[in-house]
Amino acid sequence: MTVSIAASGAAKEAIDRVVPELVRGLVASSIAAQDPALWGADAESEAAIRLGWTEAPAISRSLLPEIAALRASFLAQGVDRFVLCGMGGSSLAPEVIAATYGVPLTILDSTDPAQVADAIAELGRTAVVVSSKSGSTLETDSQKRAFEAAFEAAGIDPAGRVVVVTDPGSPLDAAAREAGYRVFNADPDVGGRYSALTAFGLVPAGLAGADIAELLDEAEAIQLELAVDLPSNPGLVLGAAIAGAAPRRDKLGIVSDGTHIVGFGAWVEQLIAESTGKLGTGILPVVLETDAPELALDLPDLQVVRLVGAFADTRVVAPGEIEIAGTLGAQFMVWEVATAVAGRLLGINPFDQPDVESAKVAARALIDELAPPPPGVPLAEAAGPLAELLARVPADGYLAVQAYLDRVDHPELERIRAVLAARIGRPVTFGWGPRFLHSTGQYHKGGPAIGAYLQLVGAEAVDVPIPGRPFTFGQVIRAQAAGDARVLAEHGRPVLTIEVPASDPAAVIPLAAG
Repeated sequence: MTVSIAASGAAKEAIDRVVPELVRGLVASSIAAQDPALWGADAESEAAIRLGWTEAPAISRSLLPEIAALRASFLAQGVDRFVLCGMGGSSLAPEVIAATYGVPLTILDSTDPAQVADAIAELGRTAVVVSSKSGSTLETDSQKRAFEAAFEAAGIDPAGRVVVVTDPGSPLDAAAREAGYRVFNADPDVGGRYSALTAFGLVPAGLAGADIAELLDEAEAIQLELAVDLPSNPGLVLGAAIAGAAPRRDKLGIVSDGTHIVGFGAWVEQLIAESTGKLGTGILPVVLETDAPELALDLPDLQVVRLVGAFADTRVVAPGEIEIAGTLGAQFMVWEVATAVAGRLLGINPFDQPDVESAKVAARALIDELAPPPPGVPLAEAAGPLAELLARVPADGYLAVQAYLDRVDHPELERIRAVLAARIGRPVTFGWGPRFLHSTGQYHKGGPAIGAYLQLVGAEAVDVPIPGRPFTFGQVIRAQAAGDARVLAEHGRPVLTIEVPASDPAAVIPLAAG
């Protein structure tokens, strides 16, 4: 079994109506042939350099011996702890792969000082993978600097412990080779969120011990099926189901319900939100619990997708829902094709991210000013402002909770999503800052203006300096929150920033309950 999909209600109607049109339009074979004209003239130049993911399973096969040899070399030296420094597409897929295969991989996708300090530990047995297409990403560059300095302070040559994944010819590529680091080049014709089966996904997960050969086998097993123009093509089926309903359901609830894949919703969230949220339209993914409050409501704009285990053809799908089962490698490929199909149905370019840069620019301006960002509302005074923010969520809208806090030490904070959803009866997303800026951040600014935004920030007791920079990680994360708030406000989006205790951020949950 590679991937099986079943649907009922509006999703089933969309499949029956739209898939034949996609088949007649030769959409599947055109994607496989990397035809950039599929998404219109405005998207053609970008699409022409972003379709390499369609052949990633075959191209990436050559990486396997190098990754295996490097892992064996590290283990022989007593180096068995692997840390990944990366953001968005550079971290989400490796996290899913490692978690699904049950191998330890520390993900550092934050500028939170406490999370950075926790990652820089046990250096005697640690190797670091620095992943960035260009190397210019502020977060990743800062993390790299911190690890280099820590290794040197511990008497360890960074050249023997730092592995770099980047595009060929990038500034990071040149700097890493000059420093003597081991470098893996990824296919430059693959965007970050489509890079799960390239070096960005495979190197960190493979070093950590995941069976990446099996992962590529799973992906290759479904490639032919995804390339043919048939009604059974799972990429066409899923794309039609999530983007073809009439009227369209523009909130996509993703529920892990029996699947063996761990954390897949977070990867799908970036893939779909960043690919479709632009030009005032898009599909908003919402990662839900199996007993999420939204599932008990009849929300006409919410399409539920359940990630399930293997099922028989006679399985009865819950009314109005989609169920999908399959291996991890195959699921990566199917969702990538489905997202490309969804972009065609929505009339947008699924390969650019025009609004992601705005928050980065605003944050950098605040950092360069070296001035403290505007303070948020103290928790003790936040009940009224929060009620006002929630009242501004429209009948077809959503609330986005954005926590610029340590996600490793405080995962319990994610409970606030369900609490707020029960309070307002609308979909609520939860994102850890600043990593969500590289995923749903595009949708928040480029998608429809139907959201309200709750930022949670807190001052850590201990800050961490960034070597060679006149600012600290604490200053960076506060500037990132303030910069994004500024951009959201400039787009006319309502936003509220609440100061929570960094040592106990979940103290905000009783307030959220109302």
